Amino acid sequence: MTATTRETTPVVLEGGGVDLRVKDVGGGLSAAFIHLPAGTDMGPALKGLQGDLCQCPHWGYLFKGRIRMRTSDGEEIYEAGQAYYWGPGHAPEALEDVDVVEFSPTEEFTAVLDHVKSQLG
Repeated sequence: MTATTRETTPVVLEGGGVDLRVKDVGGGLSAAFIHLPAGTDMGPALKGLQGDLCQCPHWGYLFKGRIRMRTSDGEEIYEAGQAYYWGPGHAPEALEDVDVVEFSPTEEFTAVLDHVKSQLG
C-alpha cells in the first residue's frame, strides 16, 4: 500500500507558475498533483505526439478552476468539484488557475512527461 500528499510528492516539472508533482503509487499507477496558472495551454508542448495530443488516460478530481479540454472531436469545459476521466487524445488549457489530482498509468504518463520536458527544454 502506498499513500502520498502534495507536499511529499516529488516535483517533476515547474516553471512559469506550473507545478507538477508525480509519484508512483503502485498497481502501475502514478498520482499527480498539478497546478496550472490561468492561460496555460499544454497544446504546444504536446506537438509531436500522436495527433499532437496527450495519449495517456487520466482519472482525476478538479479542486479549483476551469479547464478547456480539446480533443479531435471538439472540446469540453471542466470545473472545480468535478471528477473526470480523460481518455487518450486530449490537450488541456487552463481557463483559470487550476489545481487537480490525477491518477494515470505510470509508463504512459512518464512517456508524455518526457516528451513535454523535451519540448520545454
